[in-house]
Amino acid sequence: MDGQRRIEEDFARVGRWVARYFHHPEEFRVFPEVRPGEMLAHLPDRAPEEPESFEEIIEDFERIVVPATTHWNHPRFFAYFATSADPVAVMAEALAATLDVKAMLWRTSPAATELETAMMIWLRRLLGLPEIFTGAIYDTASVAGFTALAAAREALGLDIRRRGATGRDLPTLRIYATEHTHSHVAKAAIALGVGHANVVEVPCDERFRMRPEALESAIRHDLRSGMKPMAIVATVGTTSTTSVDPVPGIAAIAQTHKIWLHIDAAYAGAAGMLPEYEWLMDGCEQADSIVLNPHKWLFVPMDCSVLFVRDFDQLRRTFSLVPEYLKAGDDGVTNYMDYGIQLGRRFRALKLWFVFRALGARRMRETLRGHISMAAAFATWVAAEPGWEVMAPHPLSVICFRHAPAGMESEQLNAHNAALLEAVNATGEVFLSHTVLNGAYVLRLAVGNQRSTLEDIDAAWNVLRRCADSLEAIKR
Repeated sequence: MDGQRRIEEDFARVGRWVARYFHHPEEFRVFPEVRPGEMLAHLPDRAPEEPESFEEIIEDFERIVVPATTHWNHPRFFAYFATSADPVAVMAEALAATLDVKAMLWRTSPAATELETAMMIWLRRLLGLPEIFTGAIYDTASVAGFTALAAAREALGLDIRRRGATGRDLPTLRIYATEHTHSHVAKAAIALGVGHANVVEVPCDERFRMRPEALESAIRHDLRSGMKPMAIVATVGTTSTTSVDPVPGIAAIAQTHKIWLHIDAAYAGAAGMLPEYEWLMDGCEQADSIVLNPHKWLFVPMDCSVLFVRDFDQLRRTFSLVPEYLKAGDDGVTNYMDYGIQLGRRFRALKLWFVFRALGARRMRETLRGHISMAAAFATWVAAEPGWEVMAPHPLSVICFRHAPAGMESEQLNAHNAALLEAVNATGEVFLSHTVLNGAYVLRLAVGNQRSTLEDIDAAWNVLRRCADSLEAIKR
C-alpha cells in the first residue's frame, strides 16, 4: 500500500472511532475501574527501536488508554465543572494540528492572529461587554489569571519588570480574594513573588460571596500598615458553589483606592449571554481584566481561556520582549506573543470559530438554559426528599448537597458523605465531586454536558439514593 493511501485509511479509521465515540459516549464507564499504576504496568519501560504499525498503536489505544480514561464527554459526568466538546470543535482541533502554526507573530500565521481578534470581538459582544475591552486566548484560567495579575503588578509603577523585586526596598504587595476564589490566584501570587501569605482572605456572607465592607476594612488596615494593595479578585461563579461576588460594590472600592480589579468568570461568564442572566456581568464593565473559559461551558475542547483587558497595551508593556530574530517590521499588526508569557501559541481561535458558526448563539443559549433548568430540578428533588439537604444557593447549573440521616453529628455526616461519594463513583454509572462549606463535606452535581438530559440527572439521583440506602443498611 502506498504512503498516501495508508495515511488516508489511518485518518479514516480515527475519524470513524471519533464519530462512534460521540454517538455513544454513554457506553463507557464514566469513571474507570482502575487502580493507580495499573495502566502504567501495561506499558513497556522504553520506546521501541523500530516503527510499529498504526493498527498496533490504535488497538493499544483502545485496549489500554480508553479503559483508563475518565470520560468527560459522558452525559453522566457531573463532577467539577462538567464540560463537553462539540464534535465540530474536535474537527477544528484536527485541522489546527494539521496546519501546526505557531501564532506568535502576525506573519507566522496571519489567519490565526486575525481570527483570534475576530473571535474576541464576537465573544465580547455576546457578553455585552464595553468595546474598550480587548481579548486574547490562553490555555487555561490559571495562565490568563497570572497574566492579568502580572499586568496589575506592573501597573503599580514599581519598575519590577526592569529591576526585579529583590534586593531593594519595596512595599509588601497585597491581593484580595476569598476562601472560595480559585487556587490559581494564590499560585500566581507565589510565581509573581507576592507570596501566598499576602493573598488576603476576605470574609464571605452566608451566600458565600465576598463582603464589600470586609474588603474595605482589609484594604484600609493594609494601607495603615504601609502595605501596597495590588489587585482585588472577584468571582462570578465560584468553583465550589457558583456564588457571585457583589461586583458593583467591589468595583466601587477598587476605583476609590485605585486598585486593579480582576474578575474570574471562567465558568459562569458564559451565562452572561442569556438576557435573563445579564445581571451576572453587572459591574464587570468597571473591571481591569476579566477571564472566561469557553472550554468550560461553550463546548470547545480544552484548552481555550479568554482574558479581556481594559487597557490591552498594559499587557504589552508587561510582557513584550522581542529578540532580533523575531523583529518583523510589520507595522500596525498584532503580535499576540507580546501579550503574555507564551511565545509559540496554538491556533485556538479556530475551534471557537467553528463552534460559534455550527451551533449559533441561539442554540448555545438554549443549551445553557437547559443545563440551568436541569440543575434546578435536581435541587428540587433533593430538597423534597427526607434526609437530604441542599447546602448552598444555586444560581446556575451546580448543586451542592448532602445526605443527612437523622442522628448523625457533623463529623459523622462528613465521613458518611465522603463514603457516599466513593460508593457512587465506584459504580461507574455517574461521576460527582465534592467541596467543603463551613466545615461540612458536601457533594456537587454540575450540569454542563451538551448531551446530558433530565433522564441522566434522574439516573444520578437514583444512584445517589441507592448508594445512600446501602450505606445506611450496613451501619444498621
